[in-house]
Amino acid sequence: MEELIARITQKTGLDQATAHKAIGLILGYLQKEGPQTEVNQLIEALPGAQEAIEQSKTGASGGLMGMVGSMGGGVMALGGQLMGIGVSMGQMQPLGKELFAYGREKAGEDTMGTIMGSIPGLSQFV
Repeated sequence: MEELIARITQKTGLDQATAHKAIGLILGYLQKEGPQTEVNQLIEALPGAQEAIEQSKTGASGGLMGMVGSMGGGVMALGGQLMGIGVSMGQMQPLGKELFAYGREKAGEDTMGTIMGSIPGLSQFV
């Protein structure tokens, strides 16, 4: 996980704590919305991924993030959650691109392609 966080902080300018929380939010979203087999393969291929997902859930029920979460699902809700932790619109695409590139390296192109193809609107972030 440290390698992925370092790559994301370099590409986006986010601090490590925000990058870690963003990774957890995105992976949690994939776990909820994506094809279970492939998402599980991705999470297993990324050491620390499940812990990041669990940590991103803590404190997510109140404030802006709670409001965004109650608006429904979809990529737009994920974008709102990311903004709620301090990720700007300009940082979202480099964040997504780096996370998915890392996912391709660790879990394979077929796994990531299936995940990307199964979630409407996800391609705009990666």
